[in-house]
Amino acid sequence: MVKATEWLAKSLTYENDLLADLEDMMMIKSVRDDAAATEDAPLGPGPKAALEKFLEIAERDGFRTGNYHNLVAYAELGPEDAEESVAIIGHLDVMPAGDGWTKDPWTPVIEDGRLYGRGSSDDKGPSFAGYYALKMLKDMEVPLKRKLVFIVGIDEESDWTGMDDFFEAYGEPTMGFSPDAEFPIINGEKGNGSTVVRFAGNNEGTTRLISFSAGERPNMVPGVAKAVVETEDPEALVAQMDKYLAQESRVKGEAEVNDNRVDFTFFGHQVHGASPETGENAGTYLANFLKEADFGGNAQGFLDFLGGTLHDDTTGTKVGIATHDDLMGDLSMNVGIQRFTDGEDGFVDINIRYPQNITADDIEAKISAAIPTNFAATAANEGHAMVPHYVPGDDPLVSTLLDVYRDHTGLPAGERVIGGGTFGRLLKRGVAFGAMFEGVPDTMHQADEFFPVADLTRAMAIFANAMYELANN
Repeated sequence: MVKATEWLAKSLTYENDLLADLEDMMMIKSVRDDAAATEDAPLGPGPKAALEKFLEIAERDGFRTGNYHNLVAYAELGPEDAEESVAIIGHLDVMPAGDGWTKDPWTPVIEDGRLYGRGSSDDKGPSFAGYYALKMLKDMEVPLKRKLVFIVGIDEESDWTGMDDFFEAYGEPTMGFSPDAEFPIINGEKGNGSTVVRFAGNNEGTTRLISFSAGERPNMVPGVAKAVVETEDPEALVAQMDKYLAQESRVKGEAEVNDNRVDFTFFGHQVHGASPETGENAGTYLANFLKEADFGGNAQGFLDFLGGTLHDDTTGTKVGIATHDDLMGDLSMNVGIQRFTDGEDGFVDINIRYPQNITADDIEAKISAAIPTNFAATAANEGHAMVPHYVPGDDPLVSTLLDVYRDHTGLPAGERVIGGGTFGRLLKRGVAFGAMFEGVPDTMHQADEFFPVADLTRAMAIFANAMYELANN
């Protein structure tokens, strides 16, 4: 039996190679870009380039590989005809960089033992730790009873395009894990869906909302919000902003006057939408300030809804959806994308992570009922919805992974449920396992995203040990 210290010693010999391949991958701006999508690159050129880079690396290393419609790629190890298989499922798409970086998000750099750059933590870094764990097993020529298949998608941050179809074509593996969260394990994930409020952008007051924009993705807390307002007394409105910000220390803001227009910019704190309570939503703060001005029509309704009903509420209490269950905990709500343009259609995308005691239909109905009467808008569930997912703690998959983690760290470990959604839930017996260690700051979806290099290597050792155990026991 290979000891934990031996797995780690072996992983250290791969560290430089892992970093070289990972840094090449991180320089690929693999953000979904529907405007540049083609039949050959259905999610845009960046995600496709990342998929091709992965296949180039896997073929270089001698794995059996496959490409499903330029949406999913895989590398296999072990007996091709095995009746059972173990999947490791990562993703190569990343969030937009966003604002607030002190480094170039697309040029990876190592400082003080940390690898900085978009994707270092979510999920290129952990995925490559998993890939190199598979490569280590291949190079060691270890016997495998079950087939190991390493799978990467390129749309985890949006709609999971192609993943369900891939597993229908490939067949569902017996069990597996996604290296897209944290140790010791995530064996339960809340439901995850978006309720989108849509409306026509119109004004009727003496003050006009020309445009309002905050957020880039439903699963990001907006760190920056911008609005253009037309008013008879712009200097007075700027003075009101200064007074508001003097009383509200959680956000910052600035304004620029151009004739009778004011360009407002508010700065909050961008974080992952699964934990909205840890951030500050710049958009709802900007709306909270603006709603006191003399707007009318849907402009006023939009600001009342965004800056009143939805503001400073990450549990959904004010829209009547707050709930808790003992297994999955509290519902969380993130107001991820907010758009208003005078004379055009606008929307607010509300991302909900919910436990087992409420349904997506319940959420849609309650949000619809909470829309202010002065706001002509409709609410509907849209996008890729996921129901709550749970693998019991006594499942051998869970117990094996926890045993491996304890053996490598000496730390106590138990099951856990989160609000985030990972590819682990694609499998009936699928969980998230690593790669972030306890005590390390979570910088997913944030500026200056990083992952400690030593933790990548340690995760590689744990993943290799886990793959070996799952494939043979």
